Amino acid sequence: MGSVDPVQRALALPIWTGAATAVPLGGGITNLNVLVTDAIRRAVVRIGDDIPVHQIMRFNELAASRAAHAAGVSPAVLYHEPGALVIDFVEGRTMSAEDLRQPDLLRQALDLVKQCHRDIPRHLRGPALTFWVFQVLRDYAATLGEGRSPHLGTVAGLLEEADELEAAVGRIDLVFGHNDLLPANFLHDGSRMWLIDWDYAGWGSPLFDLGGLAANNGLDPVQEDWLLTSYFGNAPDADLRRRYRAMKAAAALREAMWSMVQEIHSSLDFNYAAYTADYLITYRAAMAVFRTSP
Repeated sequence: MGSVDPVQRALALPIWTGAATAVPLGGGITNLNVLVTDAIRRAVVRIGDDIPVHQIMRFNELAASRAAHAAGVSPAVLYHEPGALVIDFVEGRTMSAEDLRQPDLLRQALDLVKQCHRDIPRHLRGPALTFWVFQVLRDYAATLGEGRSPHLGTVAGLLEEADELEAAVGRIDLVFGHNDLLPANFLHDGSRMWLIDWDYAGWGSPLFDLGGLAANNGLDPVQEDWLLTSYFGNAPDADLRRRYRAMKAAAALREAMWSMVQEIHSSLDFNYAAYTADYLITYRAAMAVFRTSP
């Protein structure tokens, strides 16, 4: 991906009307993103092929993106071809973790997550991937071994803990999840919130999205109780709390191991080592709560 000139690749697409200009968009930590302006519109072009080390398959991203738009969750897909996906541009503000800890914005974010889980399956076409975080973690561990990662000394212990978490999660409901609820994937246009970037979308447990939303945005225990009560319609019992806490820890571990893989495979200009260290701290804190809570 490092050899691709994303601006020229974006401008070469056959969909622009009149003279078009393009500028790189910052903030991406997996893909190359470009903002293109032509005579009639602005659009975001996501440049990237399949990424096997992250189980990202672009056919799945395309299907999820189209269904998410039809469900009212995400901007429209304007065009696609191998290696490029063009999405309607939303004029708005990228959310931060601090934003999503505000009650009204957190409520809007959870509403989008519920809408994703409930409505996207009604519009989804063709085959779709599953997302089981524990399979992701096992595959990441194998990838780290093959790449002689500097983190190999900790990987075996992390996998043992992942097995403990998987056993605790137990039975699951099945929904179509986003599975990457970082604050940067929420946009607000001043009147409503949008959920973007469907690289990791797939069938899995709703607890992963809920745990990811909490872990990625630093929600406190009161907010987590509100999250579970609002999502499920009842206050969580001890069994649900334990399964949720296990999945929250797994969500943080996935983000840390994702970054470990990026450290040895990505050519993007981003400090993955620091990102790994931050998420290992988040994971350790979540794991401690899981192990010490009733």
